[in-house]
Amino acid sequence: MSNLDLKPAPTSCGGEAGAGPVTELLTGRQVPLGESTVVRRLLPNLGRRMVGAWCFVDHYGPDDISDEPGMQVPPHPHMGLQTVSWLHQGEVLHRDSLGSLQTVRPYELGLMTSGRAISHSEESPRPHVRYLHGAQLWVALPDAHRHTDPAFEHHADLPVVTAPGLRATVILGTLDSAASPGTTYTPLVGADLALTAGADLKLPVEPGFEYAVLSMTGSVDVDGVRVEPGSMLYLGTDRRELPLLARTDAAVLLLGGRPFEERLVMWWNFIGRSGAEIAQARNDWEQGTRFGEVHGYDGARLRAPEMPATPLKARGRVR
Repeated sequence: MSNLDLKPAPTSCGGEAGAGPVTELLTGRQVPLGESTVVRRLLPNLGRRMVGAWCFVDHYGPDDISDEPGMQVPPHPHMGLQTVSWLHQGEVLHRDSLGSLQTVRPYELGLMTSGRAISHSEESPRPHVRYLHGAQLWVALPDAHRHTDPAFEHHADLPVVTAPGLRATVILGTLDSAASPGTTYTPLVGADLALTAGADLKLPVEPGFEYAVLSMTGSVDVDGVRVEPGSMLYLGTDRRELPLLARTDAAVLLLGGRPFEERLVMWWNFIGRSGAEIAQARNDWEQGTRFGEVHGYDGARLRAPEMPATPLKARGRVR
C-alpha cells in the first residue's frame, strides 16, 4: 500500500509511552488511492500517530467496482516498515521486487517486510469480483531490525479464537495464546473480531499494550463508546479486559502493541530516523537504485513527491 499524497506531510512518531486507559474517537480523512479507490486514513491522525508499532491505517470500501478498475497502485518503494494487507471482500494482486506474485483473498494475510528496501505494486485482478472492502496497515520496524532483508509472506490459514458471539482471527502477534504465523519484530497484536448481534463480552488484553479498535462493518460499543464503520477508537494502556457490545452483526479490527519508544520520521512511503536518511531514500528511488524493480505491472512506477521545504525531524509519537 502506498501513500499517494502528492504533498505528504512529515509525520513525527515514537518516544512516548501510553498514559493509562482512555477513549479517544478518531475519524478518518478521505484520501484517493489509485484510479478509483478512496480510503479513510485513520493513522496517522491529528494528535495520534501510532498504536504500538502500528503507524498507518487505511480503511476502504465496501466499494462496488464491477464497472471500475478497482485498486490500482503502481510500483512504489518502502523502507523501515511492514505492510499488512487485510480483506473482507475482493482480491488484491501483489507483485514486488523480490519476484513475488500473490493474490491475497479475504481473511488471508499478505505481509511484506520492507527492511532496508523493497518496491511493490497492488492491483485488483482483471477480471475481478464486484466488491472491494478491506484495510491496509503499516508496522514500524525497530532500529535493530529496520535494515533486515526484505521479505514477503502469504498465510491463508490463520488461528481463530472463539467465544459466545465472537470469532477472532489472529492476523499478527498473539491473542489469548493463539499466535499468528506472520513475522513480527515488536510485541503487538492485530485481530479481526467478528461479532454477532447482541454479543456482550469482555475480551482479555495485555495491560502493557496500548490498543485501538477500527470498525469495519456494523455497530459496536467499545468500552461504552459507539464505534461506527470507518472510525477508530484509541483506548490507551493499562487494561486487562476490553468490554464489547455488538448492536448489530459487526466486525472490528483490534490493533495493539507495546508503546513504541523510538522516535521516527515517516514521510511518503519511508520510515527513517532522520531527514537525511529520508532524502537519500527518495533520491535512490528516483535514480532507480536500491529498491529493485517490479516486473509485470501494466503501467509506469510512481514518481516520488518533492521533499518538503522544512527540515524533517524525528519527534514524539503524539502532538
